[in-house]
Amino acid sequence: MDEDDGGGADRARIGAPDPEGEIDDDGSGPGVDERPDGLEGAWMVPALPCGDIDEMQAFWTALGLRTTYRQLRPNPYLALNRKGLDLHYFGMPGVDPEQSYSTCIVVVPDTAPVHALFTDGLRGLYGRVPVAGVPRITRPRKRANNAGLSGFSLVDPAGNWIRFTRRPDAEHRPRAVEGRTEWVSDGGGPLARAVENAVVIADSHGDVGQALRVLSGAVGRGAEEPLADRAAAWAYLAELRVCAGDAAGAREAADEVRHLAGAADLGDRDRRTVDDAVRALDELL
Repeated sequence: MDEDDGGGADRARIGAPDPEGEIDDDGSGPGVDERPDGLEGAWMVPALPCGDIDEMQAFWTALGLRTTYRQLRPNPYLALNRKGLDLHYFGMPGVDPEQSYSTCIVVVPDTAPVHALFTDGLRGLYGRVPVAGVPRITRPRKRANNAGLSGFSLVDPAGNWIRFTRRPDAEHRPRAVEGRTEWVSDGGGPLARAVENAVVIADSHGDVGQALRVLSGAVGRGAEEPLADRAAAWAYLAELRVCAGDAAGAREAADEVRHLAGAADLGDRDRRTVDDAVRALDELL
């Protein structure tokens, strides 16, 4: 099942405020026990289920990771690594990728080069970048439910969600306010906010159908919204329609973006936004 943990599993809890006080960038601060306890220098490695470790090995090595350990008996087990990224898999019969709840979070300085590494590998493996089905990958986008930090998700062939997020900093640090996720918006009008909402619904929670309903309604009401906002919304709508298997609808949305890109009265900032939307479509369709 494509969903997060109900509390925003893709939020970077590393660096989030401590319940007993604000945590500094170095992890110190009120409420932090700094006594030696053997955890200095420790790191945590996710172990995820899969039906076939050979399939996972072929997938991740094509995306740039290397195999550091592999066994078949007494139970299948695979370890992979690339720099600070460690992924382990254990074989488990009956894994259904469409019903997977398994996930892990990877915090990186910048999501863009990681996404580029993986999309290059996916093109080499499949001849395209899969955005629907299993496996698939989303594009790096700011997440309003993650302090506005950029993030993307890669769903592996076993249905595990590997969630990448930019490392929090002093200005972008996920918080819960009165028990609820703090929503950090870039501002903008109703259409821009609808895109932010759709990104969380589809990219974080995996509910493409609900995201389509939200965004389709917003673009239908957004004829008077700024041109750059309309282009970004139609471009994301095209991607959602591809994810939903609506090729004709995706082409229709793409035509709207290209029509908007032909406008002559775009300022430099709006032109960059529109050009980014067109490039996203060129990669998608």
